[in-house]
Amino acid sequence: MFQSFEARTDPRQGVARVAELRQQLVLQGLDGFLVPRADEHQGEYVAACSERLQWLTGFTGSAGAALILRERALVFVDGRYTLQARAQVDPDTFEIESLVENPPARWLGTNAVADMVIGFDPWLHTVSEAAALRKALEKAGAKLVAVPSNLVDAIWHDRPAPPAEQVEIQPIGFAGELASDKITRLAEALRSDGATHAVLTDPASLAWTFNIRGHDVPHTPLALGFAILAASGLPKLFLAPEKLTIETRAYLTQLADLYSPDAMETELSHLCSQGARVALDPALAAEKLRLLVEEQGGTVLALPDPARLPRAVKNKAELAGSRSAHRRDGAAVTRFLHWLDLQSPGSIDEIGAVRALEGFRRTTGEETQMPLRDISFDTISGAGPNGAVIHYRVTTATNRSLQASELYLVDSGAQYQDGTTDITRTVAIGKPTNEMCERYTIVLKGMIAVSMLRFPPGTRGMDIDPVARQAHWMAGIDYAHGTGHGVGAFLSVHEGPQRIAKTGSEKLLTGMILSNEPGYYKEGSYGIRLENLIVVRAPEPIPGGDIEMHGFETLTLAPFDRRLIQVDLLSNQERLWLDAYHARVREEIGPMVEGEVLDWLKAATAPL
Repeated sequence: MFQSFEARTDPRQGVARVAELRQQLVLQGLDGFLVPRADEHQGEYVAACSERLQWLTGFTGSAGAALILRERALVFVDGRYTLQARAQVDPDTFEIESLVENPPARWLGTNAVADMVIGFDPWLHTVSEAAALRKALEKAGAKLVAVPSNLVDAIWHDRPAPPAEQVEIQPIGFAGELASDKITRLAEALRSDGATHAVLTDPASLAWTFNIRGHDVPHTPLALGFAILAASGLPKLFLAPEKLTIETRAYLTQLADLYSPDAMETELSHLCSQGARVALDPALAAEKLRLLVEEQGGTVLALPDPARLPRAVKNKAELAGSRSAHRRDGAAVTRFLHWLDLQSPGSIDEIGAVRALEGFRRTTGEETQMPLRDISFDTISGAGPNGAVIHYRVTTATNRSLQASELYLVDSGAQYQDGTTDITRTVAIGKPTNEMCERYTIVLKGMIAVSMLRFPPGTRGMDIDPVARQAHWMAGIDYAHGTGHGVGAFLSVHEGPQRIAKTGSEKLLTGMILSNEPGYYKEGSYGIRLENLIVVRAPEPIPGGDIEMHGFETLTLAPFDRRLIQVDLLSNQERLWLDAYHARVREEIGPMVEGEVLDWLKAATAPL
């Protein structure tokens, strides 16, 4: 199994650990210390040695931060994790705050007092985060101080060693472009922006640029490291030497000068001493890098990661791989949904369902000679009230059986070498209530609205997000997460900069892959989410129109639960879309299944 079900933390762990950290505050002359859920690369997934927030507080979500003061301790989480944080952290030790509405910088701006000194690890905060914190504290007459070593590390005596998994080459047939050509493209972009160098801190950008993959973090095929791109000359690539085989070392030495990661500061300092103009992405690069560049005489240029946008716009090979991965994954999910329908209410639990789904993915991957490399995130397997916890992670302590008259929400994904998948379906266990069907249909309407949308070039994700919520708002309901995130090509299942959300300011470009996943969550009762992955199509003329319009191609292929659809709430256009989608599922997945599964698929995808 790629997924573990053991409870990794205990709310009681925070009491003693916070007390130890406060002793460190006294020793360092600090009034507080910030502990973000981040590593030096600011990725969503971090290695075990970088799970400082989890170790300190018990919170296991993928976004958050803690602020430990002499007399107070706070944990900041976004709307996806509010319920989870309440269950995982000790309420007598930690207050819970909103990471979105009242993040640490804003909270400190309101609550800091004159002469307060707040410490932070400059490797774990971005340039933008550090600037916001510094501004808020200075306004209050307080000070932000970079510590030379992390205070949590000083008390984490059994901290795991850094990962050292082997790096792999991503074949050109899947990558679609030679790494040397990508490096040339990025160098041209640096020259155009007036930079002599750029530091790549995001391992996904490293993976894309050099056509490599790794195994250093859970569920995302990344090799942790850094690169310094040059406007002219070879890049410098910083990877632990034990990660490289003879083959990968020979491949990479043709593309870059290779160094150990501990040489990065020295090499960057040398470049800066010669007047380097270094591009750093304020939203991704560690504040430590800004401090180093300026201290050594270089100039910082605040520019986006040069690989981020090219990585988001998938080429023909990447899109072909994604379509193939989704057909394979659709067959596995179809087998799972058929299996689920055969189970009696109460006979299986959330963990059993996760095991079965991973098993179908493994089998289908073997049959198609494209093995399952990993799941793309821990499967969210929520029965009844657990489905209302937006990013629920089932453990042996929370495991619940799938009972009659409840809903079961399963949000899962896979990593194949040709593509990354992410799909959510909500299924009725036994007979659903009228309210469940009404809410399910509203969520389905939101998904269909995005799927059918045509939009002009220049449209941003924030412009599309309200389209998914219109039916919700008309019913007086909403959901506390974005409608869609970007997805990589055998990379991160959550990829930027593209997203469909209130904060999605990036223009959507042809070839970008996103999720389309509206939801509804009734705390203590059930959750509903429906998710397909979609790709932005090239603009096309509309008969009688003046402007060519983008649209979306749906990649995900699996049936929706007809038992939960209130047909009279769908418009004729929505019914036509759903019938056409189900017909496509039947056409593309049908040849990959047989017998009872095929019969079930035909019934599940019949016209409404």
